Amino acid sequence: MRTSPVWNPVQYGTYAEERGRPFADLVGRIRVDDVRTVADLGCGPGSLTATLRELWPEATIRGIDSSPQMIEAAQEYADERLTFEVGDLLEWSAEPGSLDVIVTNAVLQWIPEQLDLLPGFVEALRPGGWLAIQIPGNGNAPSHAILRELSRTEPYAEYAKDASLRAEVPGPDTYVDALSALGCLVDAWETTYFHLLQGDNAVLEWVKGTCARPVLQSLPEELRVRFEAEYGARLAEAYPQREYGTLLPFRRIFAVAQKKVS
Repeated sequence: MRTSPVWNPVQYGTYAEERGRPFADLVGRIRVDDVRTVADLGCGPGSLTATLRELWPEATIRGIDSSPQMIEAAQEYADERLTFEVGDLLEWSAEPGSLDVIVTNAVLQWIPEQLDLLPGFVEALRPGGWLAIQIPGNGNAPSHAILRELSRTEPYAEYAKDASLRAEVPGPDTYVDALSALGCLVDAWETTYFHLLQGDNAVLEWVKGTCARPVLQSLPEELRVRFEAEYGARLAEAYPQREYGTLLPFRRIFAVAQKKVS
């Protein structure tokens, strides 16, 4: 299994409502009622996976995530039909034709080889089954640009210059091409959410649970404190706090594909 950051479910849960909205928009486009088997790949702390029980109460749902900390937190939601386990998406497989739905939400952006995984996902679906993908597409936003720039300057670069690197994410058209070639009917789109966040330096608190975490963990403690202060100051300038909150524009990319029935 690959080495990955130690994720913090509590920090990740900050602004849970805003983080959960794209998941609801994603699964809302899955047009099927009779669902028996579901895999949520990259399930995180399980709170969003648990909402799938309301959509498909008769389904057996399996959540998989590479973070032991996230899976430990997810056990709160487990029952006889909803289970969670640690697993790496690069090593994941399922019996061909065994799944009705695969959901992968906000995780594939961490995997440079993500397009190479799509054939295995589609193969695991039964004919007529559904694959639903959502990834952040905000790599050029100030939150990320400042992070990259700062992590490549001294004294941080010695430790963090590679920690901020992330693969270029596919656009909706790439998903349409790739999944159509695999025999799917594809609905792909992008949305920019304008989240209104409350709290001091809200964008810093947001990114500490996601994109900034690998960088912060790469630094020695004394540099980590200094980096966070400098990064936070620049974020506060890029995303000014107003009397009604802090506005965070956030682009996300979606693709929902149904495997054709032969």
